[in-house]
Amino acid sequence: MRTSLRAATAGAVVAATVLAGGTAHATPPGPGVTAKLIAQETVGDTDYIVREITVPPGQATGWHFHDGPLYGYVQQGTLSHFDSTCASDGVYTKGSALQEPPGPGNVHIGRNLGDVPLVLTVLYVLPHGAPFSQDAPNPGCPFE
Repeated sequence: MRTSLRAATAGAVVAATVLAGGTAHATPPGPGVTAKLIAQETVGDTDYIVREITVPPGQATGWHFHDGPLYGYVQQGTLSHFDSTCASDGVYTKGSALQEPPGPGNVHIGRNLGDVPLVLTVLYVLPHGAPFSQDAPNPGCPFE
């Protein structure tokens, strides 16, 4: 488990230097959005958690933000990412890496506008005990 966590962390950090954007899990996600725990390690006051997130076609993560940075990799499908201005701030296809900065000033939503399930591998770097995400209200966008 430690080797896979190191590999995921290293890959996510390298990818984060190349691209910015992201996705995550929040409430209320669309029907059928699931998350599977892959690995978890606490070092000092920081939790490193790797999860696989699946978003069915036509569904979304819900509006949210994170208390720590998030790094992701698109295994399948296409992630359409939107910020709190309702503008697209990234479209990520299979093989793309992405990064989301932390904090309530970075509210966003990840949407699957395609016709196949979106599958992401996500590394959360969070303060120990923090939730994966914090719910946020829709900032006035015409979509959820």
